[in-house]
Parts: sequence; C-alpha cells; structure tokens
Amino acid sequence: MTARAAVLALLGLLALAPPAAAQPRSGVARPDNEARLSLLELGAQLYAGNCASCHGTDGRGVSAPRPQHGAGKVPGLGPSLNGVGALAVDFYPRTGYMPLGAPDEEPSRGPGLFTAREQAAIVRYVASLSKGPPIPTPRPATGSLSEGQQLFTEHCAGCHQVVAEGGIVTGARVPPLDKASVTEIAEAVRIGPYFMPRFTRRDISDAQLNSLIRYVRYAAHNPDDRGGWAIDHLGPFPEGMVAWLLGGLSLVVTCMLIGKRARS
Repeated sequence: MTARAAVLALLGLLALAPPAAAQPRSGVARPDNEARLSLLELGAQLYAGNCASCHGTDGRGVSAPRPQHGAGKVPGLGPSLNGVGALAVDFYPRTGYMPLGAPDEEPSRGPGLFTAREQAAIVRYVASLSKGPPIPTPRPATGSLSEGQQLFTEHCAGCHQVVAEGGIVTGARVPPLDKASVTEIAEAVRIGPYFMPRFTRRDISDAQLNSLIRYVRYAAHNPDDRGGWAIDHLGPFPEGMVAWLLGGLSLVVTCMLIGKRARS
C-alpha cells in the first residue's frame, strides 16, 4: 500500500467514527503526537478532524447535509476542494473565515485557530490532493500608487469604499482591509471569497495587483487624505451619507423651484 493510499484509508476510517464523540464542540481537534508527525501526516489528521465532515474525506465536498455533525457540531455540508491548491486553503483558515459555525453563515475575519505549523500542514495536505494554484508572492513595493488607486476605485471601491474601510451590500457585510496582509489581499483578489468577484490575471495582471495592494496598504495605514476622501474616517458609510445628503438637497431644491414656478 502506498503512503497516499494509507492516508486515504485512515481518513475513511475516521469519517466512519462518530465525530461528535471524538471532537470538541468548538476549537480545533488535534492529534496527541503532533511533534512526531511529518507535515503531510499532521495535515491529513487535522483535515480529518476539522475539515472532512464538510469537505469530504477526499476533498470532493459534501453536496447534501449529513445527519451526523462534525467538528464543533457543524453539520456536514461544504464545497469541493478539487483544484483549489494551496491558495484558498492558506487564505480561509489563516483569516479565521474557516471553520464556519454553520454552512450558511457569512464568513467573517477572526483569529486563526491553527498554529503556524498546523496551518502549513493543512495547506500541504490539501494541495497534495489535486493540482491547483500556489500561495501568491506579491511585491507591492514595485507597484504604482496612482495606478493602484485607479484600479481600486474601478474594481473595489463600490463595496469596500475608496479608502478601504468596508461597507454593506445586499446580503453581506463588506470588511475593512486594514487588517489584511499583503499576501491575504492578493489571495482574496484571486479567490473571490463569499460575494466578492474573482479577478483572474486577465482582469488584473500580477503587476497591476502589486499596484492595487500598494494602494490598499497606503489607504489603510498612512493615507495623506487631507482633501477629504475619507471624510474624517468615520467608517463604512460616509460616501453613502454624502450621496444621500447631496441627493436629498437636490430634490429639495428641485421641489422648491417647481413650486415657485407653479405659483407664478
């Protein structure tokens, strides 16, 4: 039996066991002998204990809710990981977007539940299941700040606000980007998490992505916005507030002019 077949057989046995009895209601199910396991072995066991109940023992996903519950009492239901490679698996657990409390829950940023070695192990294991994109290595220092602002305004500001402070769209909250690392921004652009669209290299090249990331980091940490773009950084609503005020004022003025003409 090959090492790959042995790992899959182990995952199959673990999936048949009652998960609720073996796993905590919250947190991470960890093997007792982590230090003695190779990165691939550790990744396989962490995946079996924390991911397989929703994404399947072989990463093919779970298309219909299963009667049993997995890690943290979460019902098994999740997409296939075929072809996601290291890219998506690095992004979701690292940002706390995974694991979810329920399949229909909106992912939100939080502290990652895995240590750095555990994170690397899960990435290694899932990437070994099928061929997929690697973790990006952006270089924002080589990008253009002005081009980045133009790209962000065109592709991202409609949801994230022009100064990257987040917002609200129908059915979802749009997060601020001040806590996102350079790598996480690049990963999100290529993945398109939740309602966010995915941008391929045809949409935004790697060089353009460097510029976009440079602008996001600038806007989040040291913007020179004395011209008023951020409206004193009040939060994710000032652009809409200004639009409503201007729109409301315009309507009032229009009504006054119409009324004046009607009386004359």
